[in-house]
Amino acid sequence: MPDDKVVVLGLVTSKNPRLESLEELAGPVREAAQYVPLERLAMSPQCGFASSILGNALGPDDQRQKLDRLVEAATAIWPA
Repeated sequence: MPDDKVVVLGLVTSKNPRLESLEELAGPVREAAQYVPLERLAMSPQCGFASSILGNALGPDDQRQKLDRLVEAATAIWPA
């Protein structure tokens, strides 16, 4: 990876409402940090929450929980 790039890991599925665990989010970040410095890594949902014409089986509450979990994991991985 060029030194001026950030790698974004799409770790949260938008396809189903199952909430990823903190370890499911932190594990791939730790693995990627073996190759790219942690300060150049980020995480996000895999794609938008309405990634098909029919949409996905996620309601607004599911989406909020997934975004909250991303914030929770990011706070643990990249403390301020």
